[in-house]
Amino acid sequence: MNINKLIKLIQLIKHLWQNERDMVVRLLTCIFAGIASGMPLYVLFQYMPAWFRDEGIDLKTIGLIAFIQLPYVWKFVWAPAMDRFVLPFLGRRKGWLFIIQIIIAVLLVSLSFFDISSSLSSIVVVAVLIAFFSASQDIVIDAYRSEILPDKELGLGAAFHVNAYRLSVLIPVTLGLTLADHIPWGYVHWVLAGFMILAAFITIFIPEPKQVYKIPVSLKEATVGAFSEFFKRKGWKPALVILAFLFFYKLGDNFAVALSTPFYLDLGFTKTQIGTVSKAAGLWASVAGSILGGFWMKSLGIYRALWIFGIVQIFSILGFAYLARTGNDLTTMFWVVSFEYIGVGLGTVALLAFMAKISNKQFTATQFALLSTLATLPRVLASASSGFLVEGLDEDSASWLHAAFKLFHIPIDGFGWENYFYFSFFAAIPGMLMLIWVAPWNGNFEDESSKQEKGAE
Repeated sequence: MNINKLIKLIQLIKHLWQNERDMVVRLLTCIFAGIASGMPLYVLFQYMPAWFRDEGIDLKTIGLIAFIQLPYVWKFVWAPAMDRFVLPFLGRRKGWLFIIQIIIAVLLVSLSFFDISSSLSSIVVVAVLIAFFSASQDIVIDAYRSEILPDKELGLGAAFHVNAYRLSVLIPVTLGLTLADHIPWGYVHWVLAGFMILAAFITIFIPEPKQVYKIPVSLKEATVGAFSEFFKRKGWKPALVILAFLFFYKLGDNFAVALSTPFYLDLGFTKTQIGTVSKAAGLWASVAGSILGGFWMKSLGIYRALWIFGIVQIFSILGFAYLARTGNDLTTMFWVVSFEYIGVGLGTVALLAFMAKISNKQFTATQFALLSTLATLPRVLASASSGFLVEGLDEDSASWLHAAFKLFHIPIDGFGWENYFYFSFFAAIPGMLMLIWVAPWNGNFEDESSKQEKGAE
């Protein structure tokens, strides 16, 4: 009898160990995927603006160059191809991931062959290509993460992904800007390319998600079928409200961080200070905020997490306004960036879990790409307009810009840094108000889950 109990205990421990080991592998994979996904974006979003500013490019040009991020907005257009076609190596998701990472590495190396003073247009073309393949990598990684994680781990997996995604800024910004203080920018581009080669190597060894749902048999099914399934399952009006919510939820935050690196430079911080102090602050805050958010979400639920994390995210914006007023102060910058990383980390964790939960796993790449596109669009628009909002318009500025400034009562001379961050704070409020319909405080997300399963049948 005792021997039978001992055998059952051993079997139970073995079962628990197997489950825990598999979960650890999945979460470690989320960490890797987050780093690989975030690094190219931070190259475009923070590393390249710092490079351009250091070479004397004005803020307005830097802001307009942000349109190179448009592939992140349009990625849902080619996402169906990644649901439909399977490359002849490594599997449905890993095959795409491997080849894309190699291409990004080659493009990063190519930046070193251009002189920014005479070849800015060529650099922009390369940057657009980096954005295209980076957005394509995001399509694959988002689908991969949604497919490899069971529902109960979506929040925690999103937390680890966001955590790693945010920490990936340490590669192009902390390491990249620090190196740029000591070696030419061209050599730094090679270093960043090396990290993408390393990512491609690791991709070979991560697990491929099990293929549970039928692969679409045509591009029409992968495209029209994916979109129609989402709107049929949700209903047209609720679906449109969800899409609008995804646009507005992080709008204020995107405005606030659009020109963060040029903002620090204008306050008189050195590139080394930006790369060490501000990013070191983001390191601990991102770890704390994302992991706290992942575990907290298990008890809160996704709906309430969107409310609580969103409130923290909004008020973190005001720290930048305070920093703009106090000026060059390393201690203030440390705490402001820390608060911002906590708020943004929490909000992003909740939003990713929300999008993963409402995506049908038969069309993961396409539906998640559509949802994340709406969440990405504000970042591109904020980046493109932020320079004008801070510095204002010139006499040579387009007439439609003057009309827009007049319509929205924006000062022709611009907000300046402090008032710009107050503007960012108020821009975040509409997204929070939409939670009343999208994620009511006492709403039951399990009802939404059952609808998805029913719609997938």
